Parts: sequence; C-alpha cells; structure tokens
Amino acid sequence: MRARRSVRPVQALAGLLLAAALALTGCTGSGGDSGAASGDSDVARSEAKEAAPGAAADDAAGGGKQASTAPKLPTSHIIRTAELTVQVKNVPKALEAARTATVNAGGYVGKEATFRDEEGTEETQVTLRVPADRYEEVLAELEGSGRLLERTAKAQDVTEQVVDVESRIKTQRASVARIRELMDQATKLSDVVTLEGELSTRQADLEALLARQASLKDRTSLATITLSLSEKPVEKATEDDDPGVLDALAGGWGAFVSMLRWIVVALAAVLPFAAVLALILLVWLRWVRPRLPRRPAPAGASSTLGPLPTARPAPQPGRTEQQGEQD
Repeated sequence: MRARRSVRPVQALAGLLLAAALALTGCTGSGGDSGAASGDSDVARSEAKEAAPGAAADDAAGGGKQASTAPKLPTSHIIRTAELTVQVKNVPKALEAARTATVNAGGYVGKEATFRDEEGTEETQVTLRVPADRYEEVLAELEGSGRLLERTAKAQDVTEQVVDVESRIKTQRASVARIRELMDQATKLSDVVTLEGELSTRQADLEALLARQASLKDRTSLATITLSLSEKPVEKATEDDDPGVLDALAGGWGAFVSMLRWIVVALAAVLPFAAVLALILLVWLRWVRPRLPRRPAPAGASSTLGPLPTARPAPQPGRTEQQGEQD
C-alpha cells in the first residue's frame, strides 16, 4: 500500500512539471509569432504607404475616365423614306447610275416602272432600298445626277414599337413553353385537347409578333428611296387669279361648243332610227295605202214609195207668236 501511495505523488509531480514546460514553450512561441507578426505588419504598412500615392493617382485617373465617359444611349430604330424627282438628259443612263450606286452601297432595286408620253419623252420611277448607314450618301449622289425638281424626306422613330414587340415576344415564348410543360404533365384527354387549342392560339400570336418584328427590322435597317427620272421638267398647275372678261368669254364659248357637240352626238345617235321610220312611212304612202279597198260614199235614205220626207225643224215659240201677230 505504501509503494502505491509513493508512486502516485511522483506521477502527479511529473505531470505538473510537463505541463509547466509546455506552458513555457507556448509562451515563447507566441512571443516570437507576435514579434514576427508585428514585423510583417510594419512591412505591410510601409509598402502600403509607398504604394498609396500611385494607387490614389490611379483611382483619380479612373474616376476622371468614368466622369468623362458618357452613358450609352439605347439604340434608336428609325424608318427613313425619301422621294426624289430629278430632271436628266438621258433617263436610261441615269437609271443605270442609280442602280450601280444602290448595289455598291449594299442595297437592291425594288419596284420599277418606265413609260413614254405622247411626245416620246421617257420617264422612269424606281424604288431603291439602301442600308440606313449609307442613306445620306446615296441620297446625295442621286440628287447630283441631274437637276433636282422635288425632294421629300421623312424619318419615323419606332424604337418604342421595337422594344414593345421584343418584350411581347419574350413573354409569348415563355407562355408557349409553360403550355407545353402542362401538356407533358396532362393525363386526361380533355385536358390535352384544351391545352392543344391554347397552344395553337398562343403559337399563332407568337408568329404574328415575329412577323411584325421582321417587318420593323427590314424597314429600319434599309431606307426606302423613290426616284423619279424625267427628261423634261414637271409642269405644276398654277393657281389662277380671279377670272376676267376674256376668261368668261372663253368659258362661255367653250360651253357653247360643248353643247353643240353634244347636240350633234345626240342627233347622230337618233338618225338611224329616224331614217328607218321615214322609210316605213314612205312605203306606206306609196305602195300600201293606194292598194287598200276604199269604202263607198254614204247615199240618202229611200224606200219603195220614194224618198222619205225629211223632218222639218220644230218652230221656236217666240218666232211663232211674232208670225201670228203679223198674219
């Protein structure tokens, strides 16, 4: 029992000594680490101070760049159209030059119509589609091909329409995708039929939106120029002032001539019928009427005893009294 008691204090003392040694070792290490850490922090601070002026300069330069750079504006979508009337010496040559300018700009020639008037003068009207970024260049070249008589240019901003169509397309596509997911999950035939009808309607709406988007893209990416080429100047109707005496006489004479012309036209229209009627009347008087049997003239009334006495008129009362007085 004594041996066991003597051993336990020794073991306890050894454990205390080991713990004390470990504590001293930890304190020494922590002191070294703190010194190293403090040294590293001092070095870092000195490096930061040296780099601070450059960093501040870079920050200032970056801020200046951000301040000088303007915010990006949204892309605008504009439909550009123009109408030109140009007088040229030779219409075919001017038309070929306009085609060449359009093709070189990356566009194409659309509708074209050529005709000649009564005097043999040739006139041409052609529709040109050119890229929007080359619109002004091509327009200036066409104006310089001859004598500019008339010019009309229009610009329509459809940015809101383009943005609205794009947003509606995204929404419609998401709607179509949801309907298809529901169709995959549907188990009843009635649900499938209903979802198919809804999908067909929404798909048609989506296709209509896509067609409208394509139309807007075509009209905004390509400008339209309607070019009219003529070898003679266009005569514009001038507005006359108040009519005078000569104008009234000229107008009256024109109305009189027009009336006579219409009368002659009416007579010419009636003349064939009148000729046929006159021929029928002549045939009746010359050949048909003389051959018809004539009726005998009425004779006086008679009987076997002789002619019947004719009735005398009844005497008037006033006249009879006057004759009696005279008798």
